[in-house]
Amino acid sequence: MANHLQDNLLRWDLSPADIKSKVEDLIKSSKKVYDAVGSLKDDELTYDKTLQALAENDRNYSVHRNMLDFPQHVSPSKEARDASTEADKKLSDFDVEMSMRQDIFDNLVSFEKKTDTSKLTPEAKRYLEKLIKYGKRNGLHLPKNVQDEIKALKKRASDIAIDYNKNVNDENTILEFTKEELVGLPEDFISRLEKTTDGKCKVSLKYPDYFPVMKKARIPETRRRMEFAFHSRCKDENTKILEELVEIRHKLSQLLGYKDHAAYILEMRMAKTPETVKGFLSDLVGKLRILQQAELVSFLKYKKEECQEYGIEFDNKINLWDMRYYMNMAEEKEYSIDHNILKEYFPLEVVTKGLLEIYQELLGLKFEEIPNAAVWNDDVQMYSVVDRDTAKFMGFFYLDLFPREGKFSHAACFGLQPGCLRGDGSRQPSVAAMVANFTKPTKDSPSLLMHDEVETFFHEFGHVMHQLCSKADFPMFSGTRVERDFVEAPSQMLENWCWQSESLSRMSGHYKDGSQIPDEMVQKLVKAKNANAGVFNLRQILLGTFDQVIHTSEKADTYSIYRKLSDEILGIPATEGTNMCATFAHLADGYDAQYYGYLWSEVYSCDMFHSRFKKEGIMSSDVGRDYRKFILEPGGSMDAMDMLKNFLGRDPTQEAFLISKGLKL
Repeated sequence: MANHLQDNLLRWDLSPADIKSKVEDLIKSSKKVYDAVGSLKDDELTYDKTLQALAENDRNYSVHRNMLDFPQHVSPSKEARDASTEADKKLSDFDVEMSMRQDIFDNLVSFEKKTDTSKLTPEAKRYLEKLIKYGKRNGLHLPKNVQDEIKALKKRASDIAIDYNKNVNDENTILEFTKEELVGLPEDFISRLEKTTDGKCKVSLKYPDYFPVMKKARIPETRRRMEFAFHSRCKDENTKILEELVEIRHKLSQLLGYKDHAAYILEMRMAKTPETVKGFLSDLVGKLRILQQAELVSFLKYKKEECQEYGIEFDNKINLWDMRYYMNMAEEKEYSIDHNILKEYFPLEVVTKGLLEIYQELLGLKFEEIPNAAVWNDDVQMYSVVDRDTAKFMGFFYLDLFPREGKFSHAACFGLQPGCLRGDGSRQPSVAAMVANFTKPTKDSPSLLMHDEVETFFHEFGHVMHQLCSKADFPMFSGTRVERDFVEAPSQMLENWCWQSESLSRMSGHYKDGSQIPDEMVQKLVKAKNANAGVFNLRQILLGTFDQVIHTSEKADTYSIYRKLSDEILGIPATEGTNMCATFAHLADGYDAQYYGYLWSEVYSCDMFHSRFKKEGIMSSDVGRDYRKFILEPGGSMDAMDMLKNFLGRDPTQEAFLISKGLKL
């Protein structure tokens, strides 16, 4: 594999000074290409000097930009993270400036007019059309004074969005609780917590601390304090930022001739219009309401019983700090699922081994861990990927699975090096990283994953495979660069393997003796898949609706809007004095007006799974290869609807999606 390591153009040993100087170098080299394309005379406009030159620059720029702005999310050094954040801002400003190049836009329009585009490859033709479309969406067909206003607004939006995410990543609140206040939490959780000098437990708001407390802490005041703190993170600074982003985005959409920001965004998505999204979400609210009402009645019954048993005052309502606790209790009581027992069968190393084996078998791949790899932290693992049949090298991926101070606080896949053609026609291999925050093992206790964490692992690794399997020619279409309301579908489909006996048995084994997860427990888990489907999915619809409401508005009082929608849709009020929108990172990180996409793409993920894998075999390598060929390999080089039709052999339908939610057709 050593001979392929040079294909990985990324390096992770850059000092803050290196990052700063390399930003300048990258801007200089990239601008040189743009200047050359922009200065071409009409009779010099050839494919090589326009499209090929821009694509080659995009390939080189993408890799080096990622190398400079990825450390803000993962570097153990605060100085490096800060330098990376500043690099991101500077490069984002440069991106905006280059996207507004009138000379390049005019030359591309001229090239399209003088060229018989039917002689271009379909992907090259698509690339040209997209570049011109993006130019128009940047206002390059508008007067210079309007362009200047657009440029200034885009720069401001980019800068404050980066600040928003930095605030979330840097947030490090610690709450202190006595052991008595954490009653209900398992001993392995309490024992791994850092203690104060007077013996109190220090609990952070990071996922491995927050979710177990919200699901298992019996004392309501403990949950209330945690939920209040969690949804108050960055409240003052980020509420202002999000509300300014809403105003900027609305102004931009109006300048560009769109009714609002949602209309601007959705034009380029599968859904096409805000009206389509609104109809999709409101139709689901109506269908799910009956499930949610029954669930809330059950939650209230459990709460009343528990309050009577432990002498706690019963307030006759489900508060937000009660929601996850009683969702968890409903699973335990109605399906006899005890997640603390279940997680004993999911030690991280067993899950990882099984997951990697399943993906290799399903997609016809072979992974190999690289010893002593050059990585950004000792916890990180690096793997090479080759095609199992041809032994053709495809790329590398990193796994960075444990929390650290200042690290990205969610779970995500980062595409770091696009898989695409180089200027000489050879293929650049893809490189991607999965970043997560699973509990770190210690010498006394292993890392045990909750089942939903296993699902998260499977989902995010699905994105990694989308990056690695892509065979797009152009970096613009590499990997997950598909329509945003389709991008989750390939990974959502792969979550289904976390609910099948055959695959669960391959990625589980009790941490003490390696014994298989009992069939009875698997059957209960599978039956529990639709537990709390009403409340869970209405919360997703709440977030998607909030996103649409603020992005079809000129201004937004995010606290009031979210509070009103939470009452109307979820039926559980937002806690007074909090504002979860201050940490709704999707809205500052490229998902604005697109959060509905999680549910939208689930329609397609369910159809793909039930129509092919469920019918023909979940470990069928034939179906797996079709999936790789028709869904993963094209990247964004063709419309998602065409990819779906090629894989399904027909138009997609909603039937499997509705059944998966526990709804009767």
